[in-house]
Amino acid sequence: MIRGSCLCQAIAYEILEPPHWAQNCHCQRCRKIRGTAFATNLFVPLDAIRYTRGTEKLSSYKLPEAERFTHVFCSDCGSSLPFLNVARGMAVVPMGSLDDDPGIAPDAHIFVDSKADWFTITDSLPQHPTQRSDRVTRSK
Repeated sequence: MIRGSCLCQAIAYEILEPPHWAQNCHCQRCRKIRGTAFATNLFVPLDAIRYTRGTEKLSSYKLPEAERFTHVFCSDCGSSLPFLNVARGMAVVPMGSLDDDPGIAPDAHIFVDSKADWFTITDSLPQHPTQRSDRVTRSK
């Protein structure tokens, strides 16, 4: 089991099975919601995640024109939290919200065609111009 929570500890969740994959997303939407050069997310099936407290504090913002983008956050402290994407059957978990080691690291950078000009990717992970074709079913 992997635990996660928000900064103020009002919301907590558990991941009940090993994550399927993790990746760094450089799209403008992810940069805006995280206030960083990229968002690092891991992905688990919907039934592998459960909130253990604070669901009444969950807020979300869905960009009207976005097909697969919703930002879930704590209404008290603003921390990014897992988005349960029912349509894709996956939970998108911001790795910064984890309290435990997930036993997995990002294996790629996606949407690098829209990465911040001021940021240089310095690792050797594969870089994909947009989303990964092998992960389109059930991620960003």
